[in-house]
This record gives sequence, C-alpha cells and structure tokens, in this order.
Amino acid sequence: MENVRSIKLFQGEKWLVITAIIGFLLATGIAIFILFNGPIVEPEGNLENAFSFNAAVAIFILTIAAILPFSQLNDLRKKRMRQYFIFIISYFYLVETIQHFRGINPRFSRAGSIIDMIIGISFGIVSLLIVVLLIQLMIQFFRKSIHNEHFILSIRYSFISIMLALIAGIWMIVIQDRYFGTYGNFIVLHGLGFHALQVLVLQGWFLMKAKVHKRKGNMLLHIGGSAWIISMCLIGFQTVLGESIFQMTLIPVISGFMLVVWLITAFYSFWMFMKARRIFLTVNKSVPK
Repeated sequence: MENVRSIKLFQGEKWLVITAIIGFLLATGIAIFILFNGPIVEPEGNLENAFSFNAAVAIFILTIAAILPFSQLNDLRKKRMRQYFIFIISYFYLVETIQHFRGINPRFSRAGSIIDMIIGISFGIVSLLIVVLLIQLMIQFFRKSIHNEHFILSIRYSFISIMLALIAGIWMIVIQDRYFGTYGNFIVLHGLGFHALQVLVLQGWFLMKAKVHKRKGNMLLHIGGSAWIISMCLIGFQTVLGESIFQMTLIPVISGFMLVVWLITAFYSFWMFMKARRIFLTVNKSVPK
C-alpha cells in the first residue's frame, strides 16, 4: 500500500492545475479587455460575468486538484475523473467566454437564436454532469479515511456546502434565471457554497500542518463547519422567500453571525498553524549543522 504520509496536495494532478491556469489566463485577458472597452456587449453580454465565472471555475478546479490525491479512488478511476473534469471545465470556459463576447447570455438567453438556446440547454446538462462527478467524489471522502482526519473532516463539510450550492444551481437551471421572487438571488448561495471548498479545506490544512490534537482539531472543525452550513441553509431559505440576503432582518443577521463563528474558528486554526511553524523553525535553527 502507498505510504499515505507521502501524499501531498496536487500530487499527480498536473493537468488539472494547467486547466486552472488556463482559466486564470482567460479571466486576466477579459479583465484587460474590459479595462479598455467596458464590460457590456449588446444585446445581453456582460464580460464581468465571464471574468468572474472563469476565475471562480479556475479556483474550483485548482482546489479539486489539491484534494483529489487524498481521495480513495484507484488510479484508473482517478484518471477518468480527471479527464471528465478537464473536458467539462474546458467546455465551460469556451461557452462562457465566446457567448458573452458575442453579446449572448450563455445560460439564460432571451435574445439569442435557436442555436444559442440549445447551447444554454447543453450548458445546463453539462452542469448536471458536474453534479454527478462531485457526488461520486464526495462519497470517497465520506468513507472511512486512511488520511489525516482533520483535513478529511474539513473536506466533508466542504462537500455538504457544495451540495447546497448545487441545489441552488439546479434551481437556477429549472427557472432559467438567478433571481427569484422580489429580491432573491440564488447566485449568492451558489457562489458561497462552492467557496467552502477553499475556505473550509484551508482551515483543515492549517490544523493538519499544526498537528493539533485530534479532539481539539475536530471540535474546531465541527463548530466552524456546522456554523458555515447553518449560514448557507439560512441564505437558501431567505432566497426561497424571495428576499435579499443583504437586508438587516432576522435571517440574514443570524446567517452573518454564523459566518463570524466560522471565521473565529478559522483564525484560531491559522494562529495554531503559525505557532507550530514558529516552533519548528526555532528548533531547526537551534540544531547544529
């Protein structure tokens, strides 16, 4: 069996990393274009959306590249999943960028031709394939793990958040819009839910590197992860009510408080990581060479 201690972030995932870099380059190129030409392309294109989408997807696939080595997939299944992700993300890059530059909303077009509508439908279908891949990957991390418990626990909470984000995404596909009711906007839950794959996993990485005691680390992750999930659920509930999550009413306030609770646990995890790193560097300097 492979020595699990030797497994590192991004190990063996060069092509997923390259796919992420392509997304960052596309986002940079679009940002430069917007700087000189503005973001709006008639009749309904908005290059700011293309910029944010490509950047967000690049961050997403980069995080997948970081955690995939820790999944318990065998080499063949890991290779297939890698190929599927690369194909789907490349498709997203192309459709999102080309359609916005053509002045067409890539998902919810009301001004495009029949072909543009078919592209929008296919975008939704391909998005559902991402759902299938993520569920398959999530199952691997919810099995009994042979890897660092803190890191895996943070990934598990991340995938719960991602499932909420995917529900929001499917809802947008069904209603063919991101807005719901008077002020509701599902893109908030969709975006924040996916970013758990970065922020919650990073907290788990801090605790893993700090070699925090199992009980203490798990407690921090359970408190922070639960607070994050509660916040996402409240954001979803507020959106279903057709109300903005940014108004100062009870549900948004509680949701914001839950995010603060998570943030406190994240900062504490970071502090323990920095403390452990300082001790490590001090010991290394004191050892004669």
